[in-house]
Amino acid sequence: MDGYRKNSHAVYDIKYHVIWVTKYRYKVLRGHIATRTRELIRQGCEARGITILQGSVGKDHIHLLLSCPPSIAPSKVLQYLKGRSSRLLQDEFPELKKRYWGQHLWARGYFCATVGNVTDEIIRNYIANQFNEGKDDIFRIEE
Repeated sequence: MDGYRKNSHAVYDIKYHVIWVTKYRYKVLRGHIATRTRELIRQGCEARGITILQGSVGKDHIHLLLSCPPSIAPSKVLQYLKGRSSRLLQDEFPELKKRYWGQHLWARGYFCATVGNVTDEIIRNYIANQFNEGKDDIFRIEE
């Protein structure tokens, strides 16, 4: 039972590999915006009982390996994380609100895959080495 998570009615090990991008792939996730994006995603995950196993904030995308409770559908996880972060980031950073005047920071779609044939260790290594940097933080910002 090592590595399994529990809630009041279930024991589970559900992991999702998710990626989503900024609208028009604008490279706006830099500096303070990238740091605040990471904070907002961490807060959102913690509030919903979602664990970030590995993550990366690129200049134009978010890349995460998440462990989620079985009561939350992947579409709801992404809807919550993208919606909340977009709204709060645009409220805090006027330059984003000006650039994304339609109030949509993130592109419509996303990538989501369950961790199955590919082990989570392979995905962790992929995310960790995506920008050829070996940082210790499990949820880092591309420099």
